Amino acid sequence: MKPLRPLLAAVLAGAALMLAACGSSDDDSSSSSAASTQATTTTAADSCQKASLKLVNSGQLTIATDKPAYPPYFVDDKPANGKGFESAVAFAIAKQLGFAPTEVKWTVEPFNSSYAPGPKKFDFDVNQISISPKRAKRVDFSTPYYTAPQAVVALDKSAAAKATSLADLKSAKLGVQIGTTSLDATTQTIQPSAQPQVFNDSNDTVRALKIGRVDAVVVDLPTAFYLTAAQVENSKIVGQFDAPGGDAWGALLQKGSSLTPCVSKAIGTLTKSGELKQIEAKWMGAAAGAPELR
Repeated sequence: MKPLRPLLAAVLAGAALMLAACGSSDDDSSSSSAASTQATTTTAADSCQKASLKLVNSGQLTIATDKPAYPPYFVDDKPANGKGFESAVAFAIAKQLGFAPTEVKWTVEPFNSSYAPGPKKFDFDVNQISISPKRAKRVDFSTPYYTAPQAVVALDKSAAAKATSLADLKSAKLGVQIGTTSLDATTQTIQPSAQPQVFNDSNDTVRALKIGRVDAVVVDLPTAFYLTAAQVENSKIVGQFDAPGGDAWGALLQKGSSLTPCVSKAIGTLTKSGELKQIEAKWMGAAAGAPELR
């Protein structure tokens, strides 16, 4: 043991040591924290550099979607041509990740198998896949690249087909499917003068439109594209409108993929720059036959 010092000397020495220790601790902690933060930021940035990405096939970005690939998401059933909403979004993400169009390879992945658990043969999948908690237990999702608005579909000969605003639809007989976000959107946003007719399933809703039991139906926009293209002849999308509760679509990746935060980062950049909104307006807006209703 060291010999005891006089009390005052001991106190002063102890205080000096404490001050020195505190100063050293604070400085070291601050420096360490700053260095750690900088290192983490650098590591995160580096991990999204093209050379650092862990890919299914080295040197190329493999993107999946279903076949056939329908408009307005893809054009001419050729995802690689860059035409259509999801084709354009996928190539925009690829560009953010550092890939030229020639370095992107498309592969076919059926919709229902895309969110099955297990290894994937693609880096990410874009196929109008709604983000859901159940699916997210099996696969990763990026941040959303699209949130579906609501849309109004009417027969060409209906008076509702001529509507150019939500106010024009207040007196229309509207049909919706029970248990859907479209029902809330109709009552809260359109606020029709008469209660909308509610049907048990999509088949009943479509049938009511076909036979003229209702003037128009309210569905989400992706469904509206399908109805007018494949189910209801001589029909049109009157327009689309924003409403809460729309399905959000994300790029789908293998569970735990190191690429997930990089794809989300790319989508965030595209959102912030306005490019994503421009792509949406081009392929999912008025030019695609779905003008905005206000």
